[in-house]
This record gives sequence, C-alpha cells and structure tokens, in this order.
Amino acid sequence: MGKTIIKNGTIINDGEQFTGSIVIDGEFIEVVIRGPLPEQIEATACRIIDATGKWVLPGVIDDQVHFREPGLTHKAEIATESVAAVAGGVTSFMDMPNTIPQTTTLEALDWKYERAAQVSPANYSFYIGATNDNFEVLEQVDFSQVCGVKIFMGSSTGNMLVDNESVLRRIFAEIPALIAVHCEEESIIQANKKYYTQRFGENLSIFFHPLIRSAEACYASSSRAAELASQYGTRLHLLHLSTAREMSLLDSAPLSQKRITGEVCVHHLWFDDNDYAQYGNRIKWNPAVKTCGDRKALLEALRNGRLDVVATDHAPHLWSEKQGSCLKAASGGPLVQHSLQLMLELAQRDEFPLELVVTKMCHAPAQLYHIDRRGYLRPGYYADIVVVNPHKPYTVTRENILSKCGWSPFEGHTFPASIERTFINGYEAFAEGRVDTLVPGKRLVFHHRATDCGGTR
Repeated sequence: MGKTIIKNGTIINDGEQFTGSIVIDGEFIEVVIRGPLPEQIEATACRIIDATGKWVLPGVIDDQVHFREPGLTHKAEIATESVAAVAGGVTSFMDMPNTIPQTTTLEALDWKYERAAQVSPANYSFYIGATNDNFEVLEQVDFSQVCGVKIFMGSSTGNMLVDNESVLRRIFAEIPALIAVHCEEESIIQANKKYYTQRFGENLSIFFHPLIRSAEACYASSSRAAELASQYGTRLHLLHLSTAREMSLLDSAPLSQKRITGEVCVHHLWFDDNDYAQYGNRIKWNPAVKTCGDRKALLEALRNGRLDVVATDHAPHLWSEKQGSCLKAASGGPLVQHSLQLMLELAQRDEFPLELVVTKMCHAPAQLYHIDRRGYLRPGYYADIVVVNPHKPYTVTRENILSKCGWSPFEGHTFPASIERTFINGYEAFAEGRVDTLVPGKRLVFHHRATDCGGTR
C-alpha cells in the first residue's frame, strides 16, 4: 500500500497540541513528527495529505452502542451503523447484548463477531450479557477477545435482569473482566409510574419521563453496584451516568488507579429537561435526560476527572416507534455519527479543552479496556486517525444521516466542525463525504493486566 503522510496538521494527542505530521506505513503509525516535515521523509511517501489548519486526532472508541443485529434489523444493522460511526470519526465500537437472540451464549457471541468481520468497516467488539442462569458461560469467555460483561441491575430489556443475589455476587467476585452495568432500580420506577398514572392518567407527556425514571432510581441501583464492586474488588464500569448525585460514587484519581469508573453519554452533556418542550420524544433515553443542574454536574465531573469515558449509547429506533406518550414511545436514538462533532462544539464553547475530548473519547477507553495499540497517535499503534476541519460548518439533514433509522435529534443543527477523513488500520475509510467499505475493520484485542495495557507508557 505504501506510506501515507498526513502533514502539517494540528495534532491533538497525549494531552497536548502541536503542529506536525504522521507517517502511516501499512496498518500502523510509523512515526509522529513535531514541526516541519523533513524532506527526506516526505520523499518516502506514496501519498501526502496536507492537513494545514486541520485537527488530527486518534480515532474515537465508543464503548457503548446498540447496532441491533441480529433480530432488530428493521431499526439498524452492524453494516449501516458502523458506516455511520466511521463517517463520525468513530473507528472502534463495543456493542451491547440486548439483541434477538440476546448475546448470552458463546454461539450468539461468535455469530456477532463473524458478522462484523464480514460487514463492518470499523473495528469492533461485543459484550457478553449476564443472566441469572449463564454464569458457566461467562466462565468460558476468553476476555482477551471480548470487551466485558454487561449486567442490567435493577431494570432490564427482556429477561436480562440479574436479580439473583448469589449469582450477582458470584459474577462480581469471580469473573476476571470489566463488568459494565446499566443501573436503574425497577421498583422505584414502577412506584413512580403508579403515582403519576393514578394522578394524571396513562397518556403522560414526555415531561414525566425523568420523573418516572428518576434520579433516585439511578442512584439506588448504581450505589448498590459500587458497594458490591468495593466489596469484591471488581473492575466496575458504570454506564451512562445521568445525575449529580451519582458523581459521589466516583473519585478523581488517575484512571490507572481506579477500580470503579464512570461513563457519560453525549446526550446527557448536551440536553437537559428544559429541552423536552422542543425535542419531545427525540430525546427520550433510559436513563432519562434530567435537570440542568444534573447536566452541569456531569460537565464538571468530566473536567475534574470523576467521569472517565464519553460514549453514545447509540440506540436507533424507527421514527414511528418514537411516537406516543412517554410510557409508549421507545427510548433511545442514533448518536454515533455526530458524537465527536458534538464534543468538539462543546470544547469550542469553552466547556472543556480540546485535549479533554481526545482523552475521554480515545485515550480513556483504550486504557480502561486495556485495548491493544489503539486510542493514541504513537509509533507502532494502529493508524486509527481522524482529520477534522474546524472551519467548515456541517448541518445535519435527513439526506446526510447514515443510520438506518433515518433521523437524528440533531436534524437542522449546524456543528462548527466537519469530519473530513477517517483512517482505520491505515486505510482511508471515509473522505469527501463517502464511506469506503472495501476493507473490513478488525476485532479488538484486550490485555488482561493493566501493566500490559495499550494505553500505558
């Protein structure tokens, strides 16, 4: 394939910015050069991309998506959603197990990996789901090849709720993998639902959604998970945290020293309950978008290091499925195509530095999951690279949405920056507004020991 050089870009990596160039040789980064590109190195290139005035970032690693395959492909597919991801600068994804059939057996897990190898231009991994009955399956998983175990605590999709106390404790104590949890307490949700329907009837508006799936329901479940993790020394990852109170469960120690970590999703950083009047069910998620105070607390926790990872919880539904009362409309929406642009806009609004976007969306997932040679722009690492044009606004329209569901909560919004190019394993998978699916992505590989982590130095 020959060498490709991305030259004279503003490289944002490892907590700093500098003007420089990146030499790509095959699948890997050969060298990162500060300052002017030496003529003798430039002469070795088969292709040179002038990135003057552009930002050059590591590819985003999204640790929570729902690509809906198998069984829910009327909403989305691995092929369609990975294309949307690549167009948004997301070069690696980790997909959740609540499909049909659920990914709670080795056979179902293997099927997903085989499917992704055929159709995904992005790199990929898949969680194995925990149930009350599949502990023996979890024991057989090779966690150097699988990103982690997903547990629904308190609330669930289908029959994936793990509510057998002895099984839950055994998973936390014995499974040698990262345990990722969805925490909302179902008993509190049901009590809230009963209270509001008795007072106001079944046809509740979207404004009741964050009252039913309340901050109390979130904290009751996430604090229980943190208590178990502390008791057993579990590597616990609290997914899509949405409340100020839950920030008390996290600390601001360096990520390498943490056993309990927190993820925040882009919609909880962008929207709050004042936005329901404008967006309605388009911003209905579980956990719910909550108050302005909660959103501000999440932003502050991101800045001070309590929150570790930014992801999407990309969960497409057909537009028809998003209609109806807050008790009927589906929860979730497509986000993976615009998550990086969203975070870059927040940085341009001075909510946090550009370096923090890269830390939380690229470096931290690589470090937390111990991913082999990804998440950084370093010699010897896979060339997962995104080139961003910060001076070219991008308006989201129905015509440029790539998720199969065909809509976005950001329709009509103009982001100040555009994703210009996405390289995956050294191959230019996105350029000039088009995704090239000719070369498939790779299965992510994970190191067991933190000292082997691809994100450490």
